[in-house]
Amino acid sequence: MAALNLHLIASVFGILGTVVSFLVYLAPIPTAMLTLYYAYVKKDGFMLVAINSLGCLIETGYLIMFLIYAPPKSRIFTGKFIVLFNIVGYGVILLCTTLIPNLPLRLKLVGWINIVFNVCVFAAPLSNMRHVIKTKSVEYMSFSLSLSLTLCAVMWFFYGLLIRDLYIAAPNVLGFLFGIAQMILFMVFRKNTKKAVVLLPEYSLKNLVPSTNRIAAPANDDKTVSVVINTQIQVRAEDTEKSSKTNDHKNQPEQRPPNDKVTNAALGVILRRGSI
Repeated sequence: MAALNLHLIASVFGILGTVVSFLVYLAPIPTAMLTLYYAYVKKDGFMLVAINSLGCLIETGYLIMFLIYAPPKSRIFTGKFIVLFNIVGYGVILLCTTLIPNLPLRLKLVGWINIVFNVCVFAAPLSNMRHVIKTKSVEYMSFSLSLSLTLCAVMWFFYGLLIRDLYIAAPNVLGFLFGIAQMILFMVFRKNTKKAVVLLPEYSLKNLVPSTNRIAAPANDDKTVSVVINTQIQVRAEDTEKSSKTNDHKNQPEQRPPNDKVTNAALGVILRRGSI
């Protein structure tokens, strides 16, 4: 009777862990694939199979979307890691462990590999925590995600504890501790976070009218800046040339039109001399 109640409680925690893990839905594919393989070797891990199968599908969709819309360099870099870890690495682990004829030894080896990868996943937020401590800002830390990770670790810890599975319970202890640490950091530095100022499209830098002293142009667009500067220099040079010509014309003495009477008198004198 006690064993039945223990199994029932373990099933409850397994169901809760499945629900909370679905809310997190960001488990990396290698970890989900290894846990899925561990559940297959264990022969009695329906809940592990269910949630990790769903995790593999969701993460595959994320990777496909990233590879479609990412820049070429990021796409190539991510593709190399996908091939290295998800195909080559997982294939090597699968092949090496399958060759072990002793089932308990195989389960133990796969369990320890699973622990290592899960610890790496739970230790990944350390870089984010370091950034929060350095900047004293939680702008890039999500409290809901930290809470979901903590609840997920708690549920799966009790599930592994109740079914006496060290390979499930052990890594979730670290996940619980890191989740609590993230939430504490969020509560400490949440008041220091400044709200980002978002400019509307009509007030963006590209749409501002350039003044006479400054040129509004993107900071990294050197070609645009050079074209704008050259255009303004050329316009100013043409204006200066026109103004100089105007000033020279004004400074010259005024040339009066010839007087008709004086011209006729001079012609008469010349004609008289010629007739003499």
